[in-house]
Amino acid sequence: MADEIIKTDLLIVGAGPAGAALACFLSSYGRKGIIISAASGTAHTPRAHITNMAALECLRDIGLDKQCIDAGAAGNHMIHTRWCHSMAGDEYARLYSWGNDPKRKGDYDAASPCDHVDLPQTELEPILTRRAIHTGWTLRFDTSFVSFTRPAPDVIISEVRDSLSGRTYKIQSRFLFGCDGARSQVIRELKIPLIKKPGQGLALNVLLKADLSHLVKNRTGNLHWVFQPEKEHPAWGWACIVRMVRPWDEWMFIFLPPPGADVKGDDMIASNEEYIARVKQFIGDESVDIEIKDVSKWMINETVAEYYSDGNIFCLGDAVHRHPPFNGLGSNTCIQDAFNLAWKLEYVMSGRAGPSLLDTYSTERQPVGVDIITRANQGLRDHALWMKSIGMLEPDLEKRKAIIAEFEDKGEVGRKRRQDFQEGIENTGTEFHGLGIEMNQQYRSKAVYHDDEPAAPALPQDAVRQRLISSYPGMRLPHAWLNTRKPGNQFSTIDLAGHGRFCLLTGPGGHAWKEAADKAANAVGVEIKSYSIGWKEDYEDVYFDWAKRREVEEDGCVLVRPDRFVAWRSKSMISNPQEKLEEVLRKVLCL
Repeated sequence: MADEIIKTDLLIVGAGPAGAALACFLSSYGRKGIIISAASGTAHTPRAHITNMAALECLRDIGLDKQCIDAGAAGNHMIHTRWCHSMAGDEYARLYSWGNDPKRKGDYDAASPCDHVDLPQTELEPILTRRAIHTGWTLRFDTSFVSFTRPAPDVIISEVRDSLSGRTYKIQSRFLFGCDGARSQVIRELKIPLIKKPGQGLALNVLLKADLSHLVKNRTGNLHWVFQPEKEHPAWGWACIVRMVRPWDEWMFIFLPPPGADVKGDDMIASNEEYIARVKQFIGDESVDIEIKDVSKWMINETVAEYYSDGNIFCLGDAVHRHPPFNGLGSNTCIQDAFNLAWKLEYVMSGRAGPSLLDTYSTERQPVGVDIITRANQGLRDHALWMKSIGMLEPDLEKRKAIIAEFEDKGEVGRKRRQDFQEGIENTGTEFHGLGIEMNQQYRSKAVYHDDEPAAPALPQDAVRQRLISSYPGMRLPHAWLNTRKPGNQFSTIDLAGHGRFCLLTGPGGHAWKEAADKAANAVGVEIKSYSIGWKEDYEDVYFDWAKRREVEEDGCVLVRPDRFVAWRSKSMISNPQEKLEEVLRKVLCL
């Protein structure tokens, strides 16, 4: 019937990494709803691909990490980022990437039980949507969100359109989630202001099939900067980032115009034949067969929403943070947005938390959005030093040739050129080993108890590259490998926490915390899993890493939220542990 309204508690607009991940996390609590997507199916181009440790920890919480690892390319395929004249030709430089630097391996091992994986969005989205559907969610592709009304505080009426039939109908929900990407209609309807900085131009993606296995045998890596400054170039193809999609026969050639180019000019349009010709130049081997699968353009944005929610409407993912793929932060941040929001929704919907807990989603995640759009754009700007040193930024061809010739000079002129190029390349390590920007989030909101420790610890001087491991409230629970007294399979402190529950970790002399946690949990109406770690306790700290990272005494405790962020800690045993835990829980849950 024309006036019939479909009813559901949860309506998600968008089935990409943010929307599909949100459905998966909510389904782990038994929640079901409807997902609509304007697309005709899951992603048909690879788009995002670097899946970092922080996102994999979220997926690990619901048992999806193994599927993602199996579907992706392992870290040995991601070992380097390269700079070269062509894929077959001269190599100028390479950097270890994504945790593969032997000098940084310890930092990455200490940060998380997970490793980076190269997982194209074409593989990630089906994993997420399959889980959502199999756990009771209804997914409708070819269905666009049009508008909404709010006739009552807990009633949202969304008008949606089936693009196949042209039929428009309505869905009533208690909550609405705008996960509909960079052109978000939900954001437009809410009129949420966007903080925009000048963009950095245009990029052209050419997805293709080409067997380059013979070229990467001794040049292994998933990202290759290819440039030929001694030659003229088409306006749209000044330089190229050759990105592995599937090893080693599917690739994305990401063509970049020169900085400051008129991206709306006619010279930004080319034919498939022209694309193939430029691809062959950058491959450097005429015998390679090339099949173009897709061509698309995108703008390099630096945009974040001023806030992420309005009443019972929440926006996630690219709808609220838009940026280039440098540092590989995009889909990872989408997944973490969803993980942060899911437990809060469940606790509010089940009556275990006050409604204002939901306000902390925007309070906690919007500053993260600011950081990641800034970092991703700075990641692109960080390449300017090596580009300048090798003449890439010089518009005159003859001057570019002269600069390249200076690299051959054995004297001071050549030494300076080579030194500047080396420093420029090493400067991009902020992109390829940005462990800090991936893991250093510090939440300050009502959902974290800071009353006992208002002053946050200082981040490392290089907070982009270096991780601060701390149990300070509002930071990630530190990872440490644990085992049983008679060793079995090792597991992480991360695995003790999460799974929709609060977690309390203590040690020898802290048994009273466990008793207090049981009583406080019953009084407040939540579940707390309590564990003691140490000599002949529940679990053994076999490497002594937990002792070094917990930052509390053996008889102290660390209380962890369901999203594995620290809610509160006590440096040692106190006289009133149950009373204090109840106070902390009520405040964190906005009761």
